[in-house]
Amino acid sequence: MITVTVPLGDRAYDVLVGPGARHHLAEVVPVAAERAAVVTQANVGVAVDPGIEHRVFLMPDGEEGKTLETVESLCRDFARFGLTRADVVVAVGGGVVTDTAGFAAAVYHRGVPVIHVSTTLLGQVDAAIGGKTGVNLPEGKNLVGAFWQPTAVLCDTEVLEALPPEEYRSGLGEMAKYHFLTGDELMDLPLEERVARCVEIKAQVVAGDEREGGRRALLNYGHTLAHALETAGRYGLRHGEAVGIGLVYAAELARLMGRIDGARVVEHRKVVAGYDLPTSLPEGVDTDELVALMRRDKKAMGGLTFVLDGPGGPEVVRGVPESLVREALESLR
Repeated sequence: MITVTVPLGDRAYDVLVGPGARHHLAEVVPVAAERAAVVTQANVGVAVDPGIEHRVFLMPDGEEGKTLETVESLCRDFARFGLTRADVVVAVGGGVVTDTAGFAAAVYHRGVPVIHVSTTLLGQVDAAIGGKTGVNLPEGKNLVGAFWQPTAVLCDTEVLEALPPEEYRSGLGEMAKYHFLTGDELMDLPLEERVARCVEIKAQVVAGDEREGGRRALLNYGHTLAHALETAGRYGLRHGEAVGIGLVYAAELARLMGRIDGARVVEHRKVVAGYDLPTSLPEGVDTDELVALMRRDKKAMGGLTFVLDGPGGPEVVRGVPESLVREALESLR
């Protein structure tokens, strides 16, 4: 078992990475907790034992369940169960579950402890780490949420063996992102070490900028277009696939702005394709719709805002001209 600490002072917590990590749940449950509300989805199929009285609450499957209505339903379930501020919420699933259950834990009784048992590659390398919780609105992804750090995160690599290939590939989109943030050749590492290295990278960024006031925004590299494609909702893309397209798009946009050269764009395309991810837009995308959705991105301040590569690496760039945003979209058709 590999242990990575997210160093946040008196709120620091450990992330356990390795086969069978879920079986360590009872060891990380807060001592004062008498009840655990286990939140999961029917299609997750991973059983856990927190070692105390517990009840399982199912939220809807898929991204469609990541809503304020689900949060209200969970909080009412918690109240009927008798969950107190001293108890604990255990989120078992991928990013949809940890984002939604984490937000419910943040607002129920103004905050109860939460533990994430991440069951997808995407969740283990990104979504379950760092305390960002939230749900979607029809107008955009993750527009309502809170920063609420977990008590612990368990990344059980054993459960990844049962993931459908397309779900596993979705997690590779976040790994490709980390490649460009650090230059690490993550695919050369064994799975446990690869996941742990991603956790280390994110833990370092979160420790320096917990509430995304600066450097943490870099973790959204490739996500501005990705979220727009997901919010549009009719292109059949999983999150990591959309991020792959978003990474190539960000590179093309950076080239148009004179921040990088063509060789760096080719490198983006090569790395993303090497992770078996798409590098071009789906057929029939609506440019006007995508531009409008990117304007609503949660980091957008001072006009269209992107994380773009440059001489010193990726950084947040505000006020990007719409003409170049559209031109870069055309280059990906």
